[in-house]
Parts: sequence; structure tokens; C-alpha cells
Amino acid sequence: MTVVFFGSSGFSVPSLRSMRPLVVTVVTRKSKPKGRGRLLEDNEVKAEALALGLPIIEIDSFKDEEAQSIADLEADLFVVASFGLIIPRRFLDLPAIGALNVHPSLLPRYRGPAPIQWAIWSGERVTGITVIGMNEKMDGGDILFREETVIGPDEDAEALSERLSLRAAEALLRVAGEAEKKGISHGIPQNDEEATYTPMITKEMGRIDWGAGAAEIVRKVRAFVQWPTAYTFLEGKMVKVFKARPGVRDLPPGCAPECAPECAPGSVLAVSAEGIEIAAGAGSVVLAEVQAENRKRMAASDFARGLRQISEKQFK
Repeated sequence: MTVVFFGSSGFSVPSLRSMRPLVVTVVTRKSKPKGRGRLLEDNEVKAEALALGLPIIEIDSFKDEEAQSIADLEADLFVVASFGLIIPRRFLDLPAIGALNVHPSLLPRYRGPAPIQWAIWSGERVTGITVIGMNEKMDGGDILFREETVIGPDEDAEALSERLSLRAAEALLRVAGEAEKKGISHGIPQNDEEATYTPMITKEMGRIDWGAGAAEIVRKVRAFVQWPTAYTFLEGKMVKVFKARPGVRDLPPGCAPECAPECAPGSVLAVSAEGIEIAAGAGSVVLAEVQAENRKRMAASDFARGLRQISEKQFK
């Protein structure tokens, strides 16, 4: 069996490695210019494919001239893991056996480009992976394999993505092996009425609203740890937040239920070795690891030591 592998992110890499003996070509998104120098930077899948000595096709769209060469590969199976583009029907009809996709959610929930981030941000306690036989709908094919896993109470998107990617690689190899022997069988149809969709994450979504509850703020920090990273402002300068936890106080000492001015959302309540405790709309949040503009990532307690009268300041 010959496989054409489609992937573009770090989540895809374990699946590419597991499928390596069968893969004849890797299709990935074109490199994007990054940084002030606007230099092209290879994505993780291209880097891995080069390391494995595999041929690569890079595209921005299936209308690209490069995409037309996919038809010449005469593949038995397409395997898709975090590719980032919807594959048109005319391409899905090319492989002799069909096309498989692994998605890091319990479909039909959290279809779309950012299921891991949205599951954490939304407060889900359980997620998983789903392998589907692909059709022209986004993440809408029949379910061939589905496995649940509990999201750890402190697990962020980076850790969860790594864990799910390893399990996805194992599941894909198993389902692909079954497809080689029996073809892609009819799976369990998804109920579109139960489907939820995850919009693209934008940089603006990362800004912390200190008027929100502590639990919601901490979930945002966990969800956006890789990009755009949750952020706030102190005296007009951005501060990125990489780690945070709910504070132990329901209301800061001396605050009436309506909240005294010195305890308004965003106000610094305390500084300790554990971090900077900040008032939220409900409860408080302890920042544990941050990064100020033009500085390295550091413990929040170290950041606080470099500021004068931080107890009188307010994050916004």
C-alpha cells in the first residue's frame, strides 16, 4: 500500500513517523516568512519529511500548479493529520482505497482548526481523537475510531496536543492497516445537529479580561500557551502569561461583595514566591510565569521584584 501524507503542524509529526514505511510523498503548506527579516521558516512536517528523506509537495491551495502533481502519484490511501486546508472532492476521489483523517476532538464536537484550544478554553473535562473516512465536509466523515481521554486540571494546549498526537499516530496506523485489508468500511455517521465548530484563534482573543471569572482566565492561559499566548498590559506595556492558577480567595480581604476600589479587577493583591495574585471579576488569579516586552520568559515573582510599588499597580 502506498500513502500520500498530508500535514502541516507539530501535531502531524508522530503520525508521519508511524506511517513512514508506507509514505511515498508528503503534502504540506508552503513555508511562511517570519520575523523582521521575513525569512522563510519550514513547518515541522516539512522539516521531518526532509529528515526522513521523503519527497515533498508544498501548496497554499489545491488550485496551485504544484497540487496537480498529486494526481500523478497514484496513491492507494491519503492520510491527513492537521493539514490546514480542506481537500476538494476531486482529490479525495484519487486514492484507490480512500482518505483517512485524524482529528483531535470527539467528533462531531469541535470541528474545525483549533479543537484543542477551544476544548480547554470552554472548560471541557474530556476530549479525545477521532479517525474518520473523509468526505467533502469539514471533519464530517463517518467515524471509524474514537477514543476519549480526560483533560488534566492543569494541562495546557501544548501538553494535551503532544499527548493526543502520539495516540493519533497509533490509531492512524491501526485504521490504515484495516483499510489495506478490507478497504475503508462504512463507519458511524456523524450527527450534524450535534456538531460544534471552532473558529480560527486570533491574536485579539488572547487578551485577558480581568472582569471575567478566575477559572475562565486560567483556562485562557492554558488554551493559548503556544499562540497567541494570553496577555495583559501593565502601565501600557504588554505582559504575556504562560502559567497561572486560580487564587485561594473568593474575595480579597476587606472587600465587600461589590468590591472595593483597591480590589477592582486587575488590581495586584499580593506578591509571593508563588507569583503575583491579581483580582478577577470573581475570585483571583495567581500569575506564575510571564514575559514582559523585550525580556525573557521568567517566574512572575522575579518579574515582580523588578517593579517598584507593584502592589499599587493594576493590570489591564
